[in-house]
Order: sequence, then structure tokens, then C-alpha cells
Amino acid sequence: MRGHGLLADVRPLRESPEFRRLWLSSTLSSVGGQMTTFAVALQVFHISRSSAAVGAVGLASAVPAIVVGLAGGVLIDSMDRRRLVLVTSTVLALVSAGYAAQAFAGSSALWLLYVLAAASGAVSAVNTPARRTFMPRLLRRELVPAGAALTMISGYSAMIVGPALAGVVAAAAGLKVCYLIDAISYGAALYGVFRLPPMRPDGTASRRSLAAAIEGLTFVVRNRALRGAMLADLSATVLAMPIALFPAINADRFGGSPRTLGLLSTAIAVGGLLGSALSGPVKGVTRPGRAMLITGAIWGAAVAGFGAVHGLAASLALLAVAGAADMLSVVFRSTIVQLATPDTMRGRTSSAEYVVGAAFPQVGNFRAGVLATVSTPQISAVAGGMAAVVGAGLIAAKLPAFVAYRHVDSPASAAGPP
Repeated sequence: MRGHGLLADVRPLRESPEFRRLWLSSTLSSVGGQMTTFAVALQVFHISRSSAAVGAVGLASAVPAIVVGLAGGVLIDSMDRRRLVLVTSTVLALVSAGYAAQAFAGSSALWLLYVLAAASGAVSAVNTPARRTFMPRLLRRELVPAGAALTMISGYSAMIVGPALAGVVAAAAGLKVCYLIDAISYGAALYGVFRLPPMRPDGTASRRSLAAAIEGLTFVVRNRALRGAMLADLSATVLAMPIALFPAINADRFGGSPRTLGLLSTAIAVGGLLGSALSGPVKGVTRPGRAMLITGAIWGAAVAGFGAVHGLAASLALLAVAGAADMLSVVFRSTIVQLATPDTMRGRTSSAEYVVGAAFPQVGNFRAGVLATVSTPQISAVAGGMAAVVGAGLIAAKLPAFVAYRHVDSPASAAGPP
């Protein structure tokens, strides 16, 4: 598992003790976070029996994340990012404790779940982009793609273990224990960040002003690599995100067991983990924009196939293909964002990436849930997946500079002509 061949490059874990501690602690905390994601979706579906209501959880998280995320980048670029993450992680632990408290109290109030989801979305919109600024400071430039792939291994490992464990825990002890485990797991996240050195922005810190926020958005829009990466991700996730459909499809096809629902949620992660583990060739991809569009089209086709089939094995296999394509797309996007951005702008571009990569997929889940309510969950999945395939083709046709973008471009040259 050296820096060549098919397997993932693990040199970032060997060379940087700080990155290794952050990676391990984030993995543990992410398992707890995935358990809460599973539990919230199942609790809302049990209360409402509505895919639209499940999708609305994502919307409740996405709206504050979009608003806060666009402004939060200025805060990230204006202060010690390590200290900021310690504060936001503590607040997120309290939100998880709130989920646990309402479950132990036997609450059936949808509004409370939506409020907690909104609070989590708002705080995560600062916490996650701030965390993403750590990697370029902890690793050599040539190891950033490998670090991004390892981060995806961490995330997908959590997506496998979290829902599967949550399904077992929910069936045996109830959703309240899933929430409680998440709250406790934030101790690992805090430890990993606490051991880091100070992470003040290089050069002159950004002023906390509207002008600084506008400057960040302008940089993203004018930079051909960043603009294309954001649009490619939006096309895939807003048009074809299927997660909100899982409870209804599980009920229709497979009897509604929490264990089966856990398998559906885990299948995407299994594909992503396999793709991450075999991500060695990623470092040889010199045109990540073109690669993003190809993997986005594969993602859409796999989601459409999931909507069309009926057997459990075929459903899980197609979701695994979708997960592998999504993983590769995210690695290409993350590498573009980190290498095409100077450190003084990294907080704002990471915030924009978070809004696109984490908040707008929730909008996609809401879209999927609403379409499923007025038609069927199967139609929603097929239509969304095919729309994502068409979207990738349109972006390729309209943004040839993004298709041609190469990693060797500097942040300045990546701006290129509009």
C-alpha cells in the first residue's frame, strides 16, 4: 500500500501524526453522526409515514446551512481555525444530546426534530469547512489527493458501520440509544482537534465583512475549475439524491424492517469504501473536471437503475455502484478546491464546497421526497437519475474549460477565462 498501484496511498497517515489523529478521531465521531442520520429519518417516517416529511428533514438542515455557510467562510478565514472547530464541535455534541433527550422523553413532535436538524445544519456549515482547511496545512501538496481519498475512506467506513449498527441498536434498544452514542462520540472529535497546532490563516486574516463574503463568492464564480466543480456536484446531488426514498422503498419492497433499511443506507457506503480503497489510480488523473462529469453520469445511471429494479441484491448492487461513483467525484472535487485555492481564501471556498456538497444534497432529498409523494418512490428515483446523466452532458458541452482543467494549473491559472 505504497504511493503507487491500485490500492489507496496511505503515506499521509504515515508521514503526519496530526493528520493520523484527526483522521482516526473523525472516523469514530462520524460513526455516531451516521447513527443519528439513520435514527432521524426512521423516527420521522414512523411519525408521519411520508417520504416528503423525511425529505423535509434534509431541507430543514440545508436552508440554515446555505445561509450560514456562505457567511461562515469569512469567519473561518479570519481566526484560528482549530479554536473555531473546538467550539463548533462542542455545540454539535449538545445538539446530539438534544436528539437523545427528546427520544428518551418519548416525543412525537416533528417540529422539534426539524429544529434540531436546522441547528445541526447551521453549526456544521462552519465546523466542516473549517476542518477541511486543515489537510493542506498538515500534508505535502502532492499528498493532498491521497489525503482526500483517505478522508473518503473514513467517511464511507462510517456510513457502513453507522447505519448497520443503528439498525441493530434501534431494533434492540430503540432510537434513543443511537442518539446517545452520537453525543458521546463527539469526545473523539474534540480530542483529535485539540492535539493540532494553531491553524491561523496564512498572511493577512480576512476582515469579517460582507465585502469579504462577496469576494469569496466572486472568486469561486470566476475560477473555471471551482465553478465547474460546484455545478457538476449540484447536477448530481440535487437531481438524483435518493436517500429520502429509502424508508418508503424499504416498506414497499422489503417489509419495512430497520435492518433492511440499514442495508440500503449502507450499500452506497460499501461502494464508496471499495472505490476509496482502490483509489490509487486517482493520482494519475490529470483532468479531474472531466472525471467528475463521467462519475456524475455513472452515479445518475445507477440511481435510475435502483429505482427500476425490485430485488434486494440488485438494489444493493446498484447503490454500491452509485456510491463508488460518488466517492470518486467527491475526491476530484475536493482536490480541485484545495489545489486551486490560496490559503487566504480557503475557508470561503471550503464553505462554498460544503454548501454544494452537503447542504444541496438535502435539497435533492426533499425534491426526491416530494416527487415520490405525487408519483411513486420508484418514479422519483428513475427520473432523478436520468436527469443527472443529462445534466453532466450539458455541463460538458457548456464548460469546455472545466473539462480541460489540469491539476498542474496553479490557483492563478485556474481562474482562466470565464
